[in-house]
Amino acid sequence: MREQSLVTLFIDEDPKPIGEFPAPVTFDLDTRKLTDGNHVLKVVSKDHQGKEGIKLIPFVVRNGPAIAIEGLKKDEIVEGVLPLMINAYGKGDQKTFMLQGSETPQSIPWWLVVGIILFVAWTGYFIITSLAVKL
Repeated sequence: MREQSLVTLFIDEDPKPIGEFPAPVTFDLDTRKLTDGNHVLKVVSKDHQGKEGIKLIPFVVRNGPAIAIEGLKKDEIVEGVLPLMINAYGKGDQKTFMLQGSETPQSIPWWLVVGIILFVAWTGYFIITSLAVKL
């Protein structure tokens, strides 16, 4: 008769476990073997009396290149022709940094353009009114 709990790990709906260990468990989950997207880690534990406990842990894998899109947002209602800017870049590895393509260019926000116009207008007003004052 065993005294420890036995922990069994499953990924998604796969009936074949990825591992079965006596508790406590230290385990390295290699996500490089999983497709990008949503997954669920299912942890099943059985104690020495045969009672079972289950815990589901949803997680998202993103090992592939990151994809950034400007010009279309999630669930946005659109019509006509959409100008899109799409950037996809990989993370490289843990030892090197990839400079090319690692940043996503973005258009200038509308509030910044309005702020610059207001600042230039105020500067022009200030200069004109300052020159009009006789000392």
